[in-house]
Amino acid sequence: MKKAKPDEFRPEYCREDLGKGVRGKHLKAYSAGTNLVLLQPEVAAAFPTERAANDALSSLIEIAGHAHLTHRSAGAQRQRVDNPLRAA
Repeated sequence: MKKAKPDEFRPEYCREDLGKGVRGKHLKAYSAGTNLVLLQPEVAAAFPTERAANDALSSLIEIAGHAHLTHRSAGAQRQRVDNPLRAA
């Protein structure tokens, strides 16, 4: 990698002005478990705030929990039973 000459740096990029770096500064927040989800633009437009999206998803979870799904409505495939009386 080509090193830049000291006179090529902009004056506002002075390392001394940045202060001392802190190792692990964001570790606690990262460990807490932040989830980011990328939404399609039309979905994001329907929910203008984080709270609106969370409220809608919470309602959907609640509705799904109250739904009584049968074995078939849950996506189970019907097993085919060969009928010996049916001509092949």
